[in-house]
Amino acid sequence: MKTITIYTDGACSGNPGPGGWGAILQYGPHTKELSGGERNTTNNRMELTGVIMALQTLKEPCIVELYSDSKYVIDALSKGWAKGWRARGWVKSDKKPALNPDLWEKLLDLCEIHQVRTHWVKGHADNPYNTRCDQMAVGEWQKLK
Repeated sequence: MKTITIYTDGACSGNPGPGGWGAILQYGPHTKELSGGERNTTNNRMELTGVIMALQTLKEPCIVELYSDSKYVIDALSKGWAKGWRARGWVKSDKKPALNPDLWEKLLDLCEIHQVRTHWVKGHADNPYNTRCDQMAVGEWQKLK
């Protein structure tokens, strides 16, 4: 099974407001950049969309080293929260509805195809790939303003 490294980031001007996401996929010497945006969205939706779009690009099951500065994404996957929300009909442990169930459903389905290993990176720090993803995400929402 191939091991792919993916970096993602999401950004939003206002919350909600115009948003964008960026992703970098790396396999051996190959690098692919993806980005997109939506006119009326939230930062968390863009964080999730970046991961989903990157995983949907893969043509076969892979081991994925996923790097994101989103605690929302990383914690919900690594700590099993998102699976719990789905098992409870998209209700959190505090009995409040889980946000973004449409995107979490897609992401959890993709995580059943790929072996996703999550890694949190500090945003706006010294990671050049996270910085590049942020630049792409911001560039996408700026196109929509």
